[in-house]
Amino acid sequence: MIRINDILERLIDVNPDADLDIVERAYIFSARVHDGQVRLSGEPYLSHPLEVAYILADMKLDVESVAAGLLHDVIEDTHSTEEEIKESFGPGVCHIVNGVTKLSKLTFHTAQAREAESIRKMILAMADDIRVILIKLADRIHNMRTLQYHQKREKQIKIAQDTFDIYAPLAARLGIYWIKNELENIAFKYILPDEFEKIRTLVDKSREGREGFVEEVKQLIKKKMESVGLKCHVLGRYKQYYSIYNKMVTQDLEYEEVYDIMAFRIILDTVSQCYEALGHIHSLWQPIAKKFKDYIGVPKPNMYQSLHTTVIGPKGERIEIQIRTQEMDQVAKSGIAAHWSYKEGKVVDEKVNKAYAWIQNLVENQKNVKDPDEFLENVRIDLFPDEVYVFSPKGQTKALPRGATPVDFAYLIHSEIGNECTGARVNGRMVPLSYILKNGDTVEIITTKGHTPSKDWLNFAKSVKARSRIRQWIKTQEKERSVSLGKEICEKAFRKYKLNFNQLMKSEQAFSIVESFGFKTIEDLIANVGYGKISALQVIKKFDPKTEPEKPSLLTKLIRRPKKAKSTEGIVVKGIEDILVKFGKCCQPVPGDPVTGYITQGRGITVHRINCIHALKMNPDRQIDVEWSKEEGETFPVRIAVHAHDRFGLLADITATISKCGANILHANTKSLDNGIADAKFTIAVSDKDQLHQVISSLKKIKLVQSVKRVDRQ
Repeated sequence: MIRINDILERLIDVNPDADLDIVERAYIFSARVHDGQVRLSGEPYLSHPLEVAYILADMKLDVESVAAGLLHDVIEDTHSTEEEIKESFGPGVCHIVNGVTKLSKLTFHTAQAREAESIRKMILAMADDIRVILIKLADRIHNMRTLQYHQKREKQIKIAQDTFDIYAPLAARLGIYWIKNELENIAFKYILPDEFEKIRTLVDKSREGREGFVEEVKQLIKKKMESVGLKCHVLGRYKQYYSIYNKMVTQDLEYEEVYDIMAFRIILDTVSQCYEALGHIHSLWQPIAKKFKDYIGVPKPNMYQSLHTTVIGPKGERIEIQIRTQEMDQVAKSGIAAHWSYKEGKVVDEKVNKAYAWIQNLVENQKNVKDPDEFLENVRIDLFPDEVYVFSPKGQTKALPRGATPVDFAYLIHSEIGNECTGARVNGRMVPLSYILKNGDTVEIITTKGHTPSKDWLNFAKSVKARSRIRQWIKTQEKERSVSLGKEICEKAFRKYKLNFNQLMKSEQAFSIVESFGFKTIEDLIANVGYGKISALQVIKKFDPKTEPEKPSLLTKLIRRPKKAKSTEGIVVKGIEDILVKFGKCCQPVPGDPVTGYITQGRGITVHRINCIHALKMNPDRQIDVEWSKEEGETFPVRIAVHAHDRFGLLADITATISKCGANILHANTKSLDNGIADAKFTIAVSDKDQLHQVISSLKKIKLVQSVKRVDRQ
């Protein structure tokens, strides 16, 4: 267990002049308010803030950050108040502790909304004071290290998945790769325990016979550098288990085919020495084409710098070598924490502020996004990107998400240039707007005054800024059309019942009716009539509940359905009762899938998964919100594809496994290919998404099964 003296000694190592008083007082305060509390491990609760504070001290953060680490959960978990912290430790520490506390206190009706708001708060916290996120990451690291003390497997998986989806990528974006690697590795252990154990066993087995090889390579590198007068430090290490597993999955490799399980690092004093060392490594061993990356000349957005090369080393083995300075190595280990300093009230220099301007951009991009799904999609693009670097005609370097197009580049320069973009030249040649930009491309945008964005651009635009601006323009245009159409529909409908639409919309009653539909303005209500999401008759009934329809509208035609049919079929259409519902055969949604509805004239509402290719092409005017009902007992068909090495008894094992999971096989189609591979497609009946995942997970464990996945009808 970490002691307070360990933390103080680490702070002195980093800064001999550090004022330790605030840290010592924070320790005494934390010990007092946490007295009597214990963790799931049985240890005193104080062990947790001590571990968090030590991690922060080890990251070389200032004393204020370390003190805040000792106090990070006192407001949430004890009777301590914000005012008490501010009075005892000053506004700086209080501000950080309060920021961490706000990230923890989140209560929402849906997991999606909770996740969206959690990330939104983290973005705002990062923009306000990056130390809040650094403490949150240190907190998560220690909680993951003690995850085994959670008794429920479901809880362990949930925490591990959140860590994997949010905290590990966040650490990578901040350049703190040791945290990213450790979080991924522990999460991997709990999410996929069988695969983790398999990789661990393989690495341990290969390590036994390769320790000598690692030492041999290190000595050869040292000898070569010494012979040319370059003083250096050489390290050799095995890659993290998850990194190896991810490479095996994404590149469809066996363990024996992953050539860079070991990586070597050469650390020197200057940048010029790094390039000189690279030349000597390439003279010693043959470099592999397209496996060289210069992150010194073009650093990553999180300020990571290094030269990466892969060579054919001793015994014909491929080895990865990273070459960097000591300063670069510190940045690679600590990321933004290596630069962050609050000495004498000053923040980081302009260079660091510029490198992390993406945090402010992220805040700006997300300000007006209300829909949780769209917000999460945008954040994942913006927060966890894989960049491509291109040049403006003036030679300025611009970073864009991998897969970006000239449209993304145009919006990156200015929203107006994006809106008026009509063409592009890349490296002097005309290209379509859907052209995928590559590293080193020089991009020139052609604009036409008065031109407007196209809805089709959403099919290939990748950056959040471009997609947000295009959507904003489309929504503005659609709303204008819908308001005009909705007003026309309402005026005609109100006249039928001898009501004055314009006069009623100015009455006090109108505002309460608008709120009853869940809208903020009368214009929003009228627009939704134009969209087709609510009918004019529904609005009329709010003004006069006794109103009876003279003629059936589209929605009232829809709700006239056979009496013998089930009332809900597992779906609730928001705001409408007793309506004909059917499920898209293309994507076969099951309970648990995020879904949307599509009004089909005379045939009720068709429900699709929101990522279904047909749903994405829907006319938004006919889209309607739907959700799964809480009724149980129904089953839903879904297609799965199994890819395996053929063997005797394979089909019997597959069908038995599906049955054990409680699912029924509705249809099966199997075939054996000439290369000894068996392809099988099944349509099975499941009750919800969880049961489907259980089936897929169980099938993956069958001997010689290579892959199992859910498939849509093409």
